[in-house]
Amino acid sequence: MIRTTNFNAGPAALPLEVLQKAQNEFLDFKGAGMSVMELSHRSKEYDAVHQHAKALLKELMEIPDDYEILFLQGGASLQFSMIPMNFLSKEKTAYFAMTGAWSEKALAEAKLFGNTSIIASSEADTYNHIPDVSNIPADGVYLHLTSNNTIFGTQWREFPDSPIPVVADMSSDILSRKIDVSKFDIIYAGAQKNLGPSGVTVVIIKKEWLTKENEQVPKILKYSTHAKANSLYNTPPTFAIYMLSLVLEWLKEKGGLDAIEKRNSEKARILYSAIDESNGFYRGHAKSDSRSNMNVTFTLKNDELTKSFIEQAKEEKMSGLGGHRSVGGCRASIYNAVSIEDCEKLAAFMKKFREAH
Repeated sequence: MIRTTNFNAGPAALPLEVLQKAQNEFLDFKGAGMSVMELSHRSKEYDAVHQHAKALLKELMEIPDDYEILFLQGGASLQFSMIPMNFLSKEKTAYFAMTGAWSEKALAEAKLFGNTSIIASSEADTYNHIPDVSNIPADGVYLHLTSNNTIFGTQWREFPDSPIPVVADMSSDILSRKIDVSKFDIIYAGAQKNLGPSGVTVVIIKKEWLTKENEQVPKILKYSTHAKANSLYNTPPTFAIYMLSLVLEWLKEKGGLDAIEKRNSEKARILYSAIDESNGFYRGHAKSDSRSNMNVTFTLKNDELTKSFIEQAKEEKMSGLGGHRSVGGCRASIYNAVSIEDCEKLAAFMKKFREAH
């Protein structure tokens, strides 16, 4: 079997070693005589998986002791609602830095629960850069930002120093680089980009926030409910958490976040060089100081050429290069599991396609 090089934005590429290990354990997990998918979430076998995943995440991200690590469901989309449902009200204001479609969705949900205000936005420039965020009002309950923007291909290089708590959607670049977790009060991320398969959402939340929850919130939508129950209040997505633990093991074996950040920077350099050296044949969407190391977005001169590029790439066993429908063009998502060799393959194809046209 010749595997396809996977540049999809999500669900995205998983490390081959992880898939192979899961395959080997699929029918008989550590002598249990059954698949990990069949284990009771209350069993000692699954509990070991659950605790291992939490411990590895804490180690790799250097998460301080005053944070809870939760494994929830519903993706980042549920967090758009769950965060303001628990912490916003008509008497409070949440501030938003607008950098793309996911910021827009988070803002729309927050408006249902309390006051919101846009503190900075790059919408007028088709979200082609990260806007300047300064003079953050001290009266806000939190500042919300999206650390990486898959559709437009922009990423925060430096996070703002904020006088109010910072809430970050890190779905598409969590574990791709080192960050100072203590600068954030809540970090949330759907797994299907860098963490594993779809189905589990990681939430890293300061413990003191659990005492600030609004009262009129359904029990299953309270963070404290899941914290008290070790994310076992209801049946968790056990297989997705198992896969998450394997991805974290792989990441640790590769040298952790220092090594993966260096590799991701090199991958991005290869593809952005192919764009910049094309004499305008490929045009990057994001401004150079805001370029994402996870999602490389670019356009060609017309739709016909773009369609041909994507079709020929598929013939070369490269998949997922179509841009989001709201932007068009092309997008190469180069999350942790995508190798340097994969990016070199795409860059070589880009050069060959340019020379042919």
